[in-house]
Amino acid sequence: MRNVVFDLFYTFTAALLCAAAFPLLILFSFKKKYRESIPARFFGIKNPPFRDHDLWFHVCSLGEAKAIAPILEKLGDKKIAISVITHTGYEAASKYAAQVRYLPYELWLWFWIERPKTVVILEAEFWYLLFRLARIRGGRVIALNARISDRSFPKYYRMRWFYRILLRQCDHIFCQSTEDMARFIALGATNVEVVGNIKLAQKIAASKTYPKPEGLLIVAASTHEGEEEGIIQGFIEYRKYNPSAKLLVVPRHPERFAKVGELIERSAPALSLSRWSESQSMDSDIILIDAMGELNNLYAISDIAILGGAFAPIGGHNPLEPAHFGCKIITGEQIFLQRELFKYVSHVQFVGLDRITEALMDAQEIPPSQVNGTVDLQRVLDYLTEK
Repeated sequence: MRNVVFDLFYTFTAALLCAAAFPLLILFSFKKKYRESIPARFFGIKNPPFRDHDLWFHVCSLGEAKAIAPILEKLGDKKIAISVITHTGYEAASKYAAQVRYLPYELWLWFWIERPKTVVILEAEFWYLLFRLARIRGGRVIALNARISDRSFPKYYRMRWFYRILLRQCDHIFCQSTEDMARFIALGATNVEVVGNIKLAQKIAASKTYPKPEGLLIVAASTHEGEEEGIIQGFIEYRKYNPSAKLLVVPRHPERFAKVGELIERSAPALSLSRWSESQSMDSDIILIDAMGELNNLYAISDIAILGGAFAPIGGHNPLEPAHFGCKIITGEQIFLQRELFKYVSHVQFVGLDRITEALMDAQEIPPSQVNGTVDLQRVLDYLTEK
């Protein structure tokens, strides 16, 4: 009875929040970034429930969608369903032989979730009604690659009464590290196991081969608002010591391509700039990569990777890909969402934006970064395929 009362209270609160946000949802649905996801998630447009399936994976965005590839490859003829939150996650998931949907807002899950068999929820996608309804409608609920960052844990712990209720709906938690396991136990979980980070099992490869230009090639990868200007200024200063160096700028979000192009023009008027979508040439001093899906191809020919998402409080991005290609990695200090992955990568410089030039100079004396670690997925696969 207590669970039913809480379910109703939670649903009522979710309904109030949805009603309050309704004007903003309408406004944001006209933006390119959300043009598909908001109508699908909040209004059910072109987003029917899954048909019959064996395993349902819920991921958030691009990184998690890519991370499940080694698992899907080993599941044979299992019928797979994948739900996502973001547009980039949807695009990545659509490459698999699977049904792909946007996960509806929690309020609508009452009408959307039918009779799942096994639901696998990636990383920190802790949506209460997703866990609860999947469980009471007959499905096993498994948290995979589960994590709680250093920065997030105090907030989780203050709400431990809520997470104790949520985690009670989970049949098993496969977490990334012993630190994560201790945090889940502190929140009330009792069925926790460390298997490592499944991203270590990813197959990392370039999809195209580009000729490497002469001189040192630096890629500023997955950059965010507030990061590009500092990186560009550091590169301009570094060019005084190495005039042949070139910089590739790869913004994380495609809707920022035009804005970043304007920023480069203002910040580096003395350097030549080209846009990848127009020329696919690396003849200029700075090249704006205004295209998706090129990062691994660029890491493969780059000498240094300045990895974004950690110079601002974003949490960092996956260092395994540039390390796989032997790039020397420079990144910021705010890696709180990727701390576990960085444990497996050697020779990384962690600096502020004001030290980009110094880090580029120091990179001459530092070996290429490399990945030191593996993960055994067999324990996870055995559990997923249990009858």
